Amino acid sequence: MTLTLASLAATAALGIAVAAGSSPSEDETRIRQIVAEEERAWNQGDAKGYASHFEEEGGFTNVLGTVYYGRRAFEDRHAALFATVFKNTVLSMSVQKIRFIRPDVAVVDIDTEMTGFAALPPGIHAAVDGALRTRLQQVMSKERGDWWIAAYHNIDVKGP
Repeated sequence: MTLTLASLAATAALGIAVAAGSSPSEDETRIRQIVAEEERAWNQGDAKGYASHFEEEGGFTNVLGTVYYGRRAFEDRHAALFATVFKNTVLSMSVQKIRFIRPDVAVVDIDTEMTGFAALPPGIHAAVDGALRTRLQQVMSKERGDWWIAAYHNIDVKGP
């Protein structure tokens, strides 16, 4: 499937949110369900479940700016986090916006809040109430009849 920048820009400019073969609400519902599955897996310390909708060759940038590629690296990194610094943490994920830039590609903006950690990695700071808040942006693509996370970029919120 070839995509030109002009067609991508035209699609984005028109705000088209129609998915191929299904209504926008079906796709939005499924994307929200995947985010809810991610939240549930995180709260269970389940790295395999957390990575279950991550593309095989997807890209992941964590809050420290470190970049990883591939589902295995994504799962392994989260398994290490769940066993150490983020063990027994509670994460809430709130979808703020889903924007379809093509019928089979969506940008998903998510606000997260994590509590229950004993300490945070150097350079990452909790808010005055003790919660770590981040802005997570996932790019999802519809392949093989379902939505998959192709890119995952997370940044901690600085300030109030």
